[in-house]
Amino acid sequence: MAERDAGRRRFWGWGIEGAGPNAAQQEGIRKTMEGRLGTALELADEPRLEAIELPAPALAPPKGLAERCTTDPFERAGHTYGKSFRDVVRGARGDFSQPPDFVAYPEDEGEVAAFLDWASDARAVIVPYGGGSSVVGGVECVRSGDHRGVVTLDLSRLDAVLEIDRSSRAARIQAGIYGPALENALRPHGLTLRHFPQSFEFSTLGGWIATRSGGHYATLYTHIDDFVEGMRVVTPSGTMESRRLPGSGAGPSPDRLFLGSEGSLGIITEAWMRLQDRPTHRASATAVFPGDDGFLRGAEAV
Repeated sequence: MAERDAGRRRFWGWGIEGAGPNAAQQEGIRKTMEGRLGTALELADEPRLEAIELPAPALAPPKGLAERCTTDPFERAGHTYGKSFRDVVRGARGDFSQPPDFVAYPEDEGEVAAFLDWASDARAVIVPYGGGSSVVGGVECVRSGDHRGVVTLDLSRLDAVLEIDRSSRAARIQAGIYGPALENALRPHGLTLRHFPQSFEFSTLGGWIATRSGGHYATLYTHIDDFVEGMRVVTPSGTMESRRLPGSGAGPSPDRLFLGSEGSLGIITEAWMRLQDRPTHRASATAVFPGDDGFLRGAEAV
């Protein structure tokens, strides 16, 4: 398996516990914002998990898969929201009124299918979860209709590069691998996916595909669409695998049905991805546009 990101994620907001501005820096930010807004501001304390009351789970984990599930308060709270401004505000206020009933961590595609089969019989909503960096409510546990509960299916244990085709510059990769781990696995082969969304450190390949991710450094290949050769998707009615072809004129592409589907049509478990040779040399530069109109002049320059 590929290495996972170091440190424990915050259950209520973006980033790793203990990271970010220290107390002195936070105070400096507060004073700066007071000056700009012309009003007094107070720094709020971070929410404490022990002070949060989570509703009792409405569902029990399925027999035979219980060891893959957890009702740990940290995991339930941490899988309640994505990372939009609204999500972070609700988390900072300690509002976790609709967490998943439990979080499941399947370790292979067969277990993903087993959870979906169980959910159909148990009238449970399954929410696929990659890195949880969604800013459009894509991982939120909304309860509706006659469903008995909501389960978050975290794919982070499907995190391996399964096969590399060096001649064709492509690899078969599991959907739960995080951006840094993916690049680290490709580096010894002199290859790179070269897809760097702003959430790169805290998002996964499957999440990029399911949301039609656009790279933050998108000067050539803009969207993840450009890299997908084929994929496997587990749906409530079976598993779909698209053919890995260099090109096709056969009409609508099945890949495009799932690209951007936000997990509503099925759970992406792996994909063949087009790769590129890793650059030998790299250089960067910063251009500064000072003054009150610096932003406007910078935009005009671009």
